[in-house]
Order: sequence, then C-alpha cells, then structure tokens
Amino acid sequence: MKNIRNFCIIAHIDHGKSTLADRLLQTTGTISDRDMQEQALDDMDLERERGITIKSHAIQMDYNHNGEDYVLNLIDTPGHVDFSYEVSRSIAACEGALLIVDASQGIEAQTISNLYLALEHDLEIIPILNKMDLPGAEPEEVTDQIVDLIGCDPNDVIPASGKTGLGVEKILDAVINRIPAPEGDEKAPLQAMIFDSVFNPFRGIIAYYRVMNGTIRKGDKVKFVNTGKSYDADEIGILKMEPVPKNKVSAGDVGYIISGIKQAKEVKVGETITLLEDPCKEAIKGFEDVKPMVFAGIYPVDTDDFEELRYSMEKLQLNDSSLVFEPESSAALGFGFRCGFLGMLHMEIIQERLEREFNMTVITTVPNVSYFCYMKKNPEERIIVNNPSELPDPAGVEFIEEPYIKAQVITKSDYVGQVMNLCIEKRGELQNQVYLTQDRVEITFHMPMAEIVFDFYDRLKSVSRGYASFDYFPIGYQKSDLVKMDVLLNHEQVDALSALVHRSNSFDLGKKICNKLKELIPRQQFEIPVQAAIGAKIIARETIKALRKDVTAKCYGGDISRKRKLLEKQKQGKKRMRQVGKVEVPQEAFLAVLKLND
Repeated sequence: MKNIRNFCIIAHIDHGKSTLADRLLQTTGTISDRDMQEQALDDMDLERERGITIKSHAIQMDYNHNGEDYVLNLIDTPGHVDFSYEVSRSIAACEGALLIVDASQGIEAQTISNLYLALEHDLEIIPILNKMDLPGAEPEEVTDQIVDLIGCDPNDVIPASGKTGLGVEKILDAVINRIPAPEGDEKAPLQAMIFDSVFNPFRGIIAYYRVMNGTIRKGDKVKFVNTGKSYDADEIGILKMEPVPKNKVSAGDVGYIISGIKQAKEVKVGETITLLEDPCKEAIKGFEDVKPMVFAGIYPVDTDDFEELRYSMEKLQLNDSSLVFEPESSAALGFGFRCGFLGMLHMEIIQERLEREFNMTVITTVPNVSYFCYMKKNPEERIIVNNPSELPDPAGVEFIEEPYIKAQVITKSDYVGQVMNLCIEKRGELQNQVYLTQDRVEITFHMPMAEIVFDFYDRLKSVSRGYASFDYFPIGYQKSDLVKMDVLLNHEQVDALSALVHRSNSFDLGKKICNKLKELIPRQQFEIPVQAAIGAKIIARETIKALRKDVTAKCYGGDISRKRKLLEKQKQGKKRMRQVGKVEVPQEAFLAVLKLND
C-alpha cells in the first residue's frame, strides 16, 4: 500500500485539466502514442466538441520513481458547477488533489468552491499553474493569488503546460513525495465507496469504487449498504485505458465491479460496498441522493413517439443517474415527462444527447424549480410543487416557500457595479464583498434559485464581458410572495407557459411575455387576444390582428351602406371563427420566454 497514490484533478471549466491528464498518461506510458488523441479520458463526442468534462473518469498509471514502482490512481473530475456532487465523491476517494489554475485567467469561482471541498476532506493540495506557454500568462500575479488562497510556499506552485508537456515530471514527483499513501487495513471487513458508475449494454452497470478497508475477491457475495441489496462479484479489476480483470482488489486501491445490475437506481454514487458474510460496522459518510435543482417538461414533437421517448430516457438514466423523470401530460403538448436536472448546462446536455444518441426531437418547456406550498386548512402539511400547473387554488394557500442559493461571483473590480445591479434585479441580497487581489473581487449573494434558472448566467457573462465566474450552492427554503401567472391565448390557458413569479415582477414579466408571443405567433383569420393573468385578473394584454380580405374591393361607388353591410358580414364571420378557432403555439415561443431580455 505504501506505493499507491490516489489523487484527483480539480479546476474551473476550461483551465486545461483534461489536456494535462493526457500528458500524465503519455509520460507514464499508460497510453501509447498510437492510441493517443486529445482529451483521451473524455469518451463522449459532446465532451470533445464542447471541450468540457461531463462525467468523471478514473485511470490507473504505473510509474517508476528513483528505481521504485508506484501505482498512481488518477480521477479526472468535471469542472462545471452543475456536477459538483460528482466532484465531491471523487474527492472523497482520494488523498490528494492537483489544483489547476490557468496562468492567463487566474482563480475563478469554481476553483475556490472545489478547493474548499478538497480541504474539507483534508486532501494534500498540489497547486499547478497551467497554460504557461500562452503569451497572455501572468505567472507571478496568479502565483500570488494561489499563495493568498491556500497559504502555501510560492516555490510549491508547479509551472506546467498541458500542451507542451512542461512540468509533467515535476507533477509526478510531487504526487509521489507530497501526497500521503492511503491508510487502511487489508484484514478488516470490506468497506469500499462507489464514486462513479457506467452502463455497458452487454454487462449491465459497471461500478467504480475505492477500497477503504479489507479486500474484495472475484466471486464474493457483496452487499450495498444503503439499498440493502446483495450481488455476486462476477468480475473485479482495475481501470487502465481498458478495464483489466484481477482476482482481488485490496485496501487503498481503485477498481471496478461487474455484477449484472440492470437498474441504474440500484447503484448510487457515494454508496458503500461490503461483504454479505462479514459486513463492515458502518457505511462511509457523505452519501446523499443527488437533488435536482431545475425542472422542465420534455415532450416528443410527435405524440406517437411517447413510448420511444420513455425508452430513450431510461437508457440515458443508466449513464446519468442524476436525471430524474416522471410522466405528465399537458393540454397544449400532449404526453411527455417532467424531468429534474442539476442545472441549466445539465438540461442542455440531456436535450442534446436525446437528439444525437436516440434521434429524438423534443420540445422543452420553460424550466422552473420546486416550491413548498403551505395550506390554510392544515398549516403543518406542505405540498411540493414542481410544476406551476400543480399549484392548489390560491385562495386556500397560506404561503409559498422557494429555494434559495448562496451565489459567489468572482469578477474584475471594473464590473462590480453592473454585477451588483444584475443580482439586485434578480432579487439578490448582498452578503459579502472581498477583494482577492487589487482587481479581483468575490461578491456573495443570497438569491432565489428561480431567478438564476432563466437567463442569469448569459447576462452575467455579458455585463462582465466574460470576466465573471459564478458558483452556487443551495441554502434551504425561504418564504416569498409568489403568484401564479397564466398565459391565455384566445381566452384559453396554455399550461406549458404558466410560471410562478414574484408579485413585484409579475406585471413587467407579463407585459414582456405578451409582447414576445405577439411577435412569434403567426396571424390567423381571426383576432387573437394574448393575455397574462393572475387568477381572474388580467395584468397584460396584446392583440394579434386578424388577416382580412378586402371584401369591399368589388363595390364601385354606390351608397356607403353597401360597403358597411359587407364589412358587417365579415365581422360576424370572424366572430364565429374566433369561438371555434384553435391557436397553434410554435416551438420558438416556448423557448423565447427564456430569453426575454434579448
């Protein structure tokens, strides 16, 4: 065990961790130059195209240092805030972390939040200054930021470049010399923690775990502590570029287990594995169910594809256990699913994967968050509302609570004013403001989750010209004055456009939605009123004028009453048409509501 090192890589998005992982794999000879490709650990097309890591990956490297052989287990983690639970489990499986900071961009919000996660688990931090080959690199300045942040010696910061391979040897030496060997007892009862799982169509779910204590052998009967189910360990082994089967995996090591599990629900990230005959006394702490933050309806464009969509969603869930969904129906869109996502990026990725991997074209409704509703009749009981159309009659509602988050924004000092204005407009309350360096400020807000779901991130990037980074975590529910705003087309409610909004924003938002729909809905043969309403009160209205035929064209001269008669006749026809007329809402209209400020 003294020659094993377990470490993960943490960084903000796009600070070059996947590229640096590539160089580590090449230097240790884990991957041959022939098989080498950019972002070797990212195996999804989507990850390569967008240059982001969506799923964390683990790989074992062998390295000879001063004549001794070492086993290095590297876990590459996602950088986006939506996947922070996955990062936290990867951190829990390690003894050390490489903290990568881009030498040209400096420290960003996600770097800080991931660093705090690592420090909570007492990991040894190795700071690395990446992208040193860029002309815009500012090594002295960024090194000072790192020293201020973690209080290390400036000489401990390793300058590196994932592109040119600079500093890779030094990183490997630091991993061996500075990260402690894992502690654990091979003789103790088995205790292993699952930090990731993938789905293989032929073998079922493959779970990746780190053994804390004991040994797992091929053919053992194992038990998952939190779900209480037991399985046979058909195959166990370690993770190289391809899985390598072994007869046993001992304390301190990272491995995989195949036991024919078909259901993604049975393997949860953070779960503890133990032996059925000789179980460990307690589960590994830190296990929790991932909570979805953003809810949206996903509907097939053609209602006949509903079963196909269900099948695709189930398949997707096998690869992404944080996706939750349940069937729902809407008057406007037919049958579909109400889905829970970790955040807006997660929602975008799921939508894209449905289209790419399963050829499903889907309609996504306006995303929203879940609320708690307390009734006057029974104030003790709370109703969870995931969809505005589920809200009970407002007359019987005592009050509604909405989820709040603590948002940390790091930006240049030039943009503090604009960022604060944006956050206050989104009902944020300023908590703290800290100058990290002379021109970088960390601003902390408490704000409702619902406000960041729409277009917050895009607008933050535009007011700060791309210089702001944003990170958030939930802090619980708070009471708010919320009302349900309905959108009526031709006096019929469109349930997919309903939203729960704060009373103070409702008039403004209602006006904007009506204006937007007026632009997007094509004109019909009859006049269409577009209205926003709270209960029975109409708060905004726009009218889409009817297409009219020139019925008076064939009247040459004569009395005006002849023209009036023809126009009156047309008016009656339009009136009758309006009573039976149905309005089709185009797909753009559902999405346009998200981008009202453009």
